[in-house]
Amino acid sequence: MLIDFSRLYFFIPIFFIISITPGLCMTLALTMGIAIGVRNTMKMMFGELIGVLIVAGISVVGGGAIVSSFPMAFLFLKYGGGLYLMVVGYQMINSRGSLALNFDGANVYEISFIKLSLQGFITAVANPKGWAFFIAIVPAFINYEISLFPQMSALVFIILVIEFLSLMLYASGGQALGVLLKRRNNFRVINRIAGILMICVGIWLGLS
Repeated sequence: MLIDFSRLYFFIPIFFIISITPGLCMTLALTMGIAIGVRNTMKMMFGELIGVLIVAGISVVGGGAIVSSFPMAFLFLKYGGGLYLMVVGYQMINSRGSLALNFDGANVYEISFIKLSLQGFITAVANPKGWAFFIAIVPAFINYEISLFPQMSALVFIILVIEFLSLMLYASGGQALGVLLKRRNNFRVINRIAGILMICVGIWLGLS
């Protein structure tokens, strides 16, 4: 048997509950949904899912040892990523930066795929709670007496699908709120709400 399905059946509801619970990445998706809509938020999701893929893969092959071997790199990502998100949030509050809206409802600057993907990637990789979950939980659903690769592939596929659906749910909710505010021409309000949330995500990342 290549895959222990009995373990997968338990893993799916557990990870779904954890994924759908508000956290750093979900709050970021909500924030970007408000500011730039679902389609552009998917650029951030791409980077976030790549980060989740890396963290999940490393956790199975000894994530704790790897994280403890490079503490300064991890802290740099954590604090540097948090500071970057806070700067982006500050720019949005002041209706500046690539994510801010101007008064005709369009974004001030062209939205960069690389920048958005990088934001998602850093938020996923530098999130200590994400590492803690994957290191503590994922290995428990691996049967090390049978082939590792098929099990890991199945788990990663489930993780990415559930994470993507959760991100889409939060981004769609954010977009709905953004559309409601745009109808009332509250573009400053959109920028300020999204900016404050972005700053909160940055602080959350730095303090977590």
